Amino acid sequence: MDLDPVLMSRLLTSLTLGFHIIFATLGVGMPLMISVAEFLGIKKKDTHYLMLARRWARGFVITVAIGVVTGTAIGLQLSLLWPNFMQVAGNVIALPLFMEVFAFFFEAIFLGIYLYTWDRFKKPFTHWLLTLPVVIGAGMSAVFITTVNGFMNTPEGFLLDNGHFAAVNPIAAMLNPATPTKVFHVLTTAYVTVAAILAAITAFMILKKKTSDYHKKALQLTMTLVLIFGILSVLAGDVSAKFLAEHQPEKLAAAEWHFETEAGADLIVFGWLNDAHEAIGEIRIPKFLSFLAHGDFNAEVIGLEEFPEDVRPPLWVHYMFDLMVMIGFTLVGISMLYLIFSRVKKWNEHHKGILSLIVLSGPLAMLAIEFGWIYAEEGRQPWILRGYMTVEEAATNSPYVGIMFILFLALYIVLGTLCVVILRKLFRNTPVEAELEKQYPTLEKGDTK
Repeated sequence: MDLDPVLMSRLLTSLTLGFHIIFATLGVGMPLMISVAEFLGIKKKDTHYLMLARRWARGFVITVAIGVVTGTAIGLQLSLLWPNFMQVAGNVIALPLFMEVFAFFFEAIFLGIYLYTWDRFKKPFTHWLLTLPVVIGAGMSAVFITTVNGFMNTPEGFLLDNGHFAAVNPIAAMLNPATPTKVFHVLTTAYVTVAAILAAITAFMILKKKTSDYHKKALQLTMTLVLIFGILSVLAGDVSAKFLAEHQPEKLAAAEWHFETEAGADLIVFGWLNDAHEAIGEIRIPKFLSFLAHGDFNAEVIGLEEFPEDVRPPLWVHYMFDLMVMIGFTLVGISMLYLIFSRVKKWNEHHKGILSLIVLSGPLAMLAIEFGWIYAEEGRQPWILRGYMTVEEAATNSPYVGIMFILFLALYIVLGTLCVVILRKLFRNTPVEAELEKQYPTLEKGDTK
C-alpha cells in the first residue's frame, strides 16, 4: 500500500516536534529555576537551596543532551520533508535559525563553566552570575525559533517576485506581528511548566514520607513560581487571543466554534458538534468571546463562515484550545490553594489531597504544552506559510517517508528510555540526605542554615 508522502511528512514532523518540545521546554525553564534556587541559597545562606540548584543542574544536563539530538532531527527534517518550503522561505528564516544555534552554544558554554566551577570562587555570587548567561541563552534560543513560527503565521519582510521571495529583510521577517505575543506565551508557559514538574517530583517524594526541610523548601519555592508564571501565562493567553482576533480570525473562530459574525459573541467551552455544526452539551459564557477577542463585551467577532471552506482550520482544534486553557487555570488554582494552606497555621499544606493534586499538575502542565502546540500548528492549516504556501505544496513527494518515520520513532523510544533510566539512577544512587551530609559536613542535624 502506497502511503501519502504529505500525510507521512506531517506525521513524522508531529512526532519529532511532539517529542522535542518536552526537552525544549525543560531547556528554556530549568536554567531560571536553577538560578533562583542558587540565588536564594546564597542570599539566605541556606544549603538546602544550594543543593536544589546542584541537583537540578545535574539533571538538566541529561535533558539538554537529548534536546540536542531531537533539535538536530528537526533541522534535518526541514530539508528532507519540506524542501519546497525551504526553497522559497529558506533565505528568510536562515538568520533566526542560525541565531538559535548560536544562542544554544552560548548557553552550553556557560553551562559547562557553571557546572565545573562550584565552590571555586571566594564570593558565591560570582558563581551565581554564571547562571545569567545560561538563562539568557536558553531564553533567546526560544525567542529566535519562535520568530520562525511567527513568520509562518504572519509572513512579512519580503516581496514576492514570480513566486520567489525577493528584497528579503530578515529582521522585519523576525519581528513579524506574531512574534511579541508568541514569545511572551512560549516563555511564560515554559517557566510555569518546568516549575510544575519540579513541584510534582517534590510532592511525590513527600508523599513517600520524605518530609525533610529540603523537600518542604523545594515545594514552597516551586509552587510560588507556578503561581507567578501561571498568572503571567494567563495574561499571555489573553494577549494571544486578541492577536488572533486581529491577524488570524479564522484560527480563533475555529477554536471557539464561532461560525457567524456577531457582536456580543458567547465563549463556548467543551461540547460537541452535530451535523449542522451546532454545539451540543457546551458551556456558554455570555459575550465573553467578544471580551477575549477585543476587550469589549459588545465587540463584533468575525465568524468562520466569512472564510472559504478550503482555508478553514479543522474544527477539532476547539478541544486542544479548551484543554490548554483549562489546565492553565487549574495550575493557578492548585498553586493558590497550596500557598493559602501554607500561610494558615492550623491548615496543613502537606495534606495528602493537596500533594496528590500537585503531583498531577506536573504531567498536566506538559500536556498543556503539547495541546497548545497542536492548536498552534493545526489552527494554521491548510497553510505552512499563511497566505502563500499550503502544507501540500511544501511537502516532499518521496515514497520513503514511511521508512523514515519508523526509524525516527525507534530513535525517540531509545532516547526517551535512556533519559528516564539515567535520571533514575542519577538521583536514586545519590539521595539528597547523603549528598547534603557529604557536601556540607558542618551542617548540624536539624539545622536549616
